[in-house]
Amino acid sequence: MKWLLRAIGAVVLVALFLLGVGLLLPARFHVERSVEIAAPAPQVYALIASPKEWRRWSAWDQRDPQMAIAYSGPPSGAGARWSWRSRTEGNGSMEFTDAVADQRVSYALLLPDVGLRSRGDLTIDASGAGVRLSWTNEGEFGPNPAARWLGPFMDRMVGPDFEAGLRNLKALLERQSG
Repeated sequence: MKWLLRAIGAVVLVALFLLGVGLLLPARFHVERSVEIAAPAPQVYALIASPKEWRRWSAWDQRDPQMAIAYSGPPSGAGARWSWRSRTEGNGSMEFTDAVADQRVSYALLLPDVGLRSRGDLTIDASGAGVRLSWTNEGEFGPNPAARWLGPFMDRMVGPDFEAGLRNLKALLERQSG
């Protein structure tokens, strides 16, 4: 019987340790990636400001071509919205909250399966014959110490998907322009 009490005590101590460390972890996360694209800003903007165009380059859409997507609002720019259901990529919704033609698209992202809300930007910086496209996403885990354990891994979890999407977008645009 003593071994059972010790085992329970050890489990409680480990749980308290994990919760305590979780409280010390940052509540915020930030992910950012960029790519140089040899295409004019209006062509880049057309593919990032329209939710339906994301199917052509997003890593998530390409991993699950059977993803069920519902679009609403205007076809592009501020107010354009879509939601998805996917067995492999999860469920979520995204809405463009602001858009400046040929410069920036800002969005709000909701992933209810993991209880995560975040915001992000796709920013176009025209430089010569091409552009530098930067994709950022940031959010907060709030006071939940268990959720904060995701923070240190967000860049490694989401960053490769941003890189793949930006590579796909670059290839698509440079084929069109070239």
